[in-house]
Amino acid sequence: MIFLPVLPIIIPLAGAVLCMLARRNIAVQKGLALITSVFILLTSLAIFAQTKDGTIAVMNVGSWQAPYGITLAIDMLSSVMLLLVGVLSVGVSVYACFDLDVTRMKFGFFPLMLILLMGVNGAFVTGDLFNLYVWFEVLLTASFILLALGGERAQLAGSIKYVTLNLLSSALFLAGIGILYGMAGTLNLAELAHLVKDGARGDLLTMVAVMFMMAFGIKAGMFPLYFWLPASYPTPPAAVTALFSGLLTKVGVYSMIRMFTLVFDTDPAFLHGLILVGAGLTMVSGVLAAAAQYEMRKILAVHIVSQIGYIVMGLGLFTELALTGTIFYLIHVIIVKTNLFLIAGAVNRLKGSYDLHKLGGLYKEKPGLSILFIISAMSLAGVPPLSGFFAKFTLILAGLRTESWLIVATALGVSLLTLYSMTKIWAYAFWKPAAEPLPDLNPMPKSKWFIFLLPMIGFTVITIALGVFAGPVFDYAADAAAQLMNPQGYIDAVLGGGM
Repeated sequence: MIFLPVLPIIIPLAGAVLCMLARRNIAVQKGLALITSVFILLTSLAIFAQTKDGTIAVMNVGSWQAPYGITLAIDMLSSVMLLLVGVLSVGVSVYACFDLDVTRMKFGFFPLMLILLMGVNGAFVTGDLFNLYVWFEVLLTASFILLALGGERAQLAGSIKYVTLNLLSSALFLAGIGILYGMAGTLNLAELAHLVKDGARGDLLTMVAVMFMMAFGIKAGMFPLYFWLPASYPTPPAAVTALFSGLLTKVGVYSMIRMFTLVFDTDPAFLHGLILVGAGLTMVSGVLAAAAQYEMRKILAVHIVSQIGYIVMGLGLFTELALTGTIFYLIHVIIVKTNLFLIAGAVNRLKGSYDLHKLGGLYKEKPGLSILFIISAMSLAGVPPLSGFFAKFTLILAGLRTESWLIVATALGVSLLTLYSMTKIWAYAFWKPAAEPLPDLNPMPKSKWFIFLLPMIGFTVITIALGVFAGPVFDYAADAAAQLMNPQGYIDAVLGGGM
């Protein structure tokens, strides 16, 4: 069991290498990607079972004790994020096998997807700040190629914006790392947390914290430097966009949570107040942009921004209940947003368009797909008794308890506009008759179509289950939040030499 923390990195790497060796055989690549995804899920389940009681799994690579070597550390937050990666990897792999064209598969979609998953998992398990930067660069490289894969004009334009802003983020991140290392002489997160608690160099430390806030904010898609996201996410195929929406921005949010609960706690009033302002502006700008769109993918892409605002709201409030809401919201939105993009891809596959003005009548033609959409859409809007309601309710309750009236009003107003956007998609694409009947472009037989829908059915079932069993999910999120608010356990586990 001591090697469990490294398996989420090794397994996708091994799968990517095997897929590259079988690059000329698409069927073998599909099989390898599916098998690898299943192993990623099984490994994440094993890690979740080991850490769900609050145990922190630690591995010192090469037996070099922290803080001198490379440390992998998995707490309850890391564990649930790894589990979500496993679930998404299986669902997106199945979907991609039926949705992607052969050309993109030949040019390396499956190995690139697995390398991306390796980078995401590496970011979730690392206990070292420089290695967090390395994993960011791994997933940035893989995601940039995936974004441009296919070479369409819109993809290339979106890719340039994506990589330019993320390189700026990486430069800020690296500069912050350099200053922090010069101050503390270490980049091990637990050792950093131990060293900065004396409050020395407070102003300089606050400046570095703002640099990290900006770097992670860009990667997460926060206001004001989020415009790369709606410009790039709607351009690739649905399988790629679903993977990105579910994971990439969440790595930025995860890193922000980790740094601002573990390391940067010397000036919480200023730093978390700044985060809270950013959260509110992110919510508002994202939802207003979505309300103005009439293209299904663009509405969903811009809504990623507004949902990031909700997640970061809990970190800005910085109470145990607020962090509970943040973790609950992370679990909810990763599943729901991934599912909505997969459903949008299925709509495009059927009708050849994402334009709401051209679509219509899907409720009569494909009632099953329509039901899958409306459940996820209402969950995103926060309609009870679905998962989004409990996640938003927890955040709003945390805001009320801290008397943060403005952010509570913002969250409620944004939720209403989210409902408007989702009902707009429903009314135009599913409910109203099409202005000009579009042909059914789906060449799949019914048996394959059902398998193609399985990931969407699975994610919808999970969304319902998160609402039905909101109590256990809330309890887990509360325990994870308590672990984050009391980081001494993490520090002791890492600096104490392992499990």
